[in-house]
Amino acid sequence: MLMVNVGFGNTVVAGRVVAVMKTGSSPARKLKENAKVDGKLLDMTEGRRTRSLLIMDSGHVVLSFALAETVTQRMAALSGQTPVRDLLKEVDEEGGDG
Repeated sequence: MLMVNVGFGNTVVAGRVVAVMKTGSSPARKLKENAKVDGKLLDMTEGRRTRSLLIMDSGHVVLSFALAETVTQRMAALSGQTPVRDLLKEVDEEGGDG
């Protein structure tokens, strides 16, 4: 079972994460509010500003201080995948215009 750090030493099971979202959008705020009402909101921010939401396969919503990009990179590292950001960097370095 692989665990991914979502900030301040808090972890979630990587295989149960369905989506990682930024917090600025209206749908993200709506998901957060609905999870709170349903009793499925897990706040792992240690009182700091929420920077990302993790949607779990159980319907729980995890609030994280870590940026969405950081959580995604950590999950990619666990699965052995190359993050898209690194792939794009390689294409730029190779002069990938054609």
